[in-house]
Amino acid sequence: MAAMTGLPLAPDLLLGVALLFTAWRALYTRALFPAVVFFVAFGMLLALAWMRLEAPDVALAEAAIGAGLTGALLMAAVARLRGRDEDRP
Repeated sequence: MAAMTGLPLAPDLLLGVALLFTAWRALYTRALFPAVVFFVAFGMLLALAWMRLEAPDVALAEAAIGAGLTGALLMAAVARLRGRDEDRP
């Protein structure tokens, strides 16, 4: 924690506000595609937060699994749901 004393507080506060905003938007967006985009953005911001906390291993796992893999699976699910809605008369 001694390395964190010289860092300015403003970027951390901005990152915290951005995390709260993207989490709120991901939860309360009605359309599926923008909700997934906000979820992926939240995962990337969370990975950045872990880097600021000097935990690169957790940040890498969050970026790869949380934002990357889960985001891709959710995008594929949204694409399949869109195709299913277009098949209905």
